[in-house]
Amino acid sequence: MSASGMKDPSPKYKPCVPADLPGRTWPSRTISQRPLWCSVDLSDGSQALPIAMSLEEKLELFQLLTSIGFKEIEIGCPGQDQADHAFLRHLIDQRLIPDGVALQVTSPCTESLIEKTFQAVEGAAEVIFHFFSCTSPLQRELIHPGGPEAVAAAAKDCAGQIGRLGRAARQKGLKLTYAYSLEGFTETEPAFALRMAAEVLDALEAEPENPVILGLPATVERCTPNHYADQIEWFCQSSGCRGRFILSVRPANDRGSAVAAAELAMLAGAQRIEGSLFGSGSRAGNADLITLALNLYSQGIDPGLDFSDINKIRQVCQKTTHLPVGPRQPYAGELVYTALAGAQQDAILNGLSQRKKRRLTAWQVPYLPLDPADVGRQYDPILRINSQSAKAGAGFILENLFGYKLPKAMLPELGQVIGDRADRDNIEINAETLLAIFSEEFVRPAGPYELNSFRTAYLNEADEEDNEVHFSGVITYQGESREAEGKGNGPIDALYDALKTLGAADYDFLSYDQHALSSGSDSRAVAYIQLRDKQGRTRFGAGTSRDIRKASLRALISAVNRMSRIQD
Repeated sequence: MSASGMKDPSPKYKPCVPADLPGRTWPSRTISQRPLWCSVDLSDGSQALPIAMSLEEKLELFQLLTSIGFKEIEIGCPGQDQADHAFLRHLIDQRLIPDGVALQVTSPCTESLIEKTFQAVEGAAEVIFHFFSCTSPLQRELIHPGGPEAVAAAAKDCAGQIGRLGRAARQKGLKLTYAYSLEGFTETEPAFALRMAAEVLDALEAEPENPVILGLPATVERCTPNHYADQIEWFCQSSGCRGRFILSVRPANDRGSAVAAAELAMLAGAQRIEGSLFGSGSRAGNADLITLALNLYSQGIDPGLDFSDINKIRQVCQKTTHLPVGPRQPYAGELVYTALAGAQQDAILNGLSQRKKRRLTAWQVPYLPLDPADVGRQYDPILRINSQSAKAGAGFILENLFGYKLPKAMLPELGQVIGDRADRDNIEINAETLLAIFSEEFVRPAGPYELNSFRTAYLNEADEEDNEVHFSGVITYQGESREAEGKGNGPIDALYDALKTLGAADYDFLSYDQHALSSGSDSRAVAYIQLRDKQGRTRFGAGTSRDIRKASLRALISAVNRMSRIQD
């Protein structure tokens, strides 16, 4: 017995019995095209919510689904549930269903409910009429007593009734597709499942030119995804009437592998996937259609669904369902494109840099299987900054969000400053905080010197060999404004000469860089200056202005102020 009290499970739980399929072919196949998609967010997903959606919330979610591109949307059991009926009628009566979108309605095998469901869809342009039978031995014993023959007879009767009502509805102009599911398929005897499907297909007069959607759901996920794939392939091989049906799967997520089960089922012959955004559904949920679609997208296959604004999709789903989306939810979570480790950030930055430099079309960036920009995500959350990841990530964010192209030699110093601040305050540094720290520490650092006003002039403009510059201005030194003058071989050198008259130490100039922060006539410039003292210690300073000369002088003041902090 473990510390938690869990005992040996073998007497209580039995392992799955593998399907007898020695010649299985699905493991060697590759998914090369998208399936048909059916959203069940407004049926399974809605029924599983602790707080039921209002009509307005259902409408908002429906509009989101159609904007994404779903052409088949299940909206529940309007013949049985009053809320589903009211929602369906609102969609039809208010003409809110886009052309080409089919509503899937579901009915149990009950004569009165089937009739009510057909009445509920009157006025719709396109409908998928879905019904089901509970076929597993456990369901037949506890839910529908009477044995397999009673279940089979009821399904045939339902199919006959639906066929008669369907013919009348088609004569009135309804574009109608039939769908039938074997509820509990994965735990149903294979031969019985095959017989049930064949009898219903016959009753619905299914033909290759008018196929029926045949659902083989994993109603409760008890086995590994490969077991499900074996069952699907066996069924396809054994049916003898493969062209008469579109094979649809609806994997539950009880074991946490609904996405894998759906993908392996596609390899085994499934043509249609029923699931929900973010996997919403009963118990552990259904297959996550966002993950499935973007898995295809990342393999170069167009899923036919538009997730280019993943943040909006997440926000609408959270608002309408009142369920959170986890920060590590594949493709959509807040942190899924985030690298905090310095080594990962360096690899990502190098990949992005090489892709830009070499003008690559193919996406090959370490740690990012999908370009975040394809789903509307920006690069700022990719490289989030903490004490372990400050150097590379801080420089990348400052450049890509704010235009600061820091010299490479400046990055370790920046990283140290940002890392120390993250450690000191025990925080993660976001983009705005990073900019504030950079401005405080490098652009306007506290120190003894402040440049108030100045004037520079070349002493001999006619002589190109003699470019000595004279500086004169007002500099605040330790809170007191002083006039200062200096000379040098340029404005920066002249200002430094003036600073030395106020007590500045003797430093070596190691580097100078400058660039425009923005384009246009009112663009700002930024300059970077690195100094070194006699002990070999270095510091960078930065300055900005619309005047590059002023930016350079401010960068020198910044560097001197920062050097003054480390004097013995």
